[in-house]
Amino acid sequence: MSQSDDSRGPEQAQAPLIEHLVELRSRLLRAVIAILVIFLGLYAFANDIYAFVAQPLMALLPEGSRMIATEVASPFLAPFKLTLVVAVFIAVPFVLHQAWAFIAPGLYDNEKSLALPLLASSVALFYAGAAFAYYVVFPLLFKFFTQTGPEDVAVMTDINQYLNFVLKLFFAFGVAFEIPIATFLLILTGATTVESLSKKRPYVVLGCFVVGMLMTPPDVVSQSLLAVPMYLLYEVGLLFGRLVRHKREKDAADGEA
Repeated sequence: MSQSDDSRGPEQAQAPLIEHLVELRSRLLRAVIAILVIFLGLYAFANDIYAFVAQPLMALLPEGSRMIATEVASPFLAPFKLTLVVAVFIAVPFVLHQAWAFIAPGLYDNEKSLALPLLASSVALFYAGAAFAYYVVFPLLFKFFTQTGPEDVAVMTDINQYLNFVLKLFFAFGVAFEIPIATFLLILTGATTVESLSKKRPYVVLGCFVVGMLMTPPDVVSQSLLAVPMYLLYEVGLLFGRLVRHKREKDAADGEA
């Protein structure tokens, strides 16, 4: 009898793991299907999507100028790649929802109350960073690039090289706008304190301008357009960190009372 129980033990222990793996596969499959459905719906507009992304540069080129394709497959692959990236970009909320549905059962109630707003805020901030790059940074950046070259040099940008360049900037600004979330999590997990981060403000300001210098044209206006929002987002993270700390202190006081 005991031998039978021993033989069942490992199987029973593996059952929850197998169930989790099956659920994970199901969640991943749903996320992939969502991306493919969005991609198929957008593919008919692939060239229009590329034209929209290229507009900040095209609007600054001399009249009659156009982009070029230096590789045979570029006219097809560049819009295809961009449309796939846009599909992933649009599907991010659904993908994160699937991730949330998978991990939520293992979280405590207080963790759930924080995790969902953090996920939603992360998505919104990433979108805001990409929008800021497109509507504010790109016009300034491309104006600088197209007006600083020699007069006898024609600007003819390769469509694939342009796409790689703007995707890197979209990602960079999207990540930069996650500063409030990163700051808040550092405070929440106890890795640092509001007071410690507050004392590092001069270094943060310097770091923001260094990042602005590296990612924008070498003029004060462009650098400030990235550095100032980054610093303000840092302050937002500190503000939320203070609010959470005060709430914890209040709850602890109420518990002692």
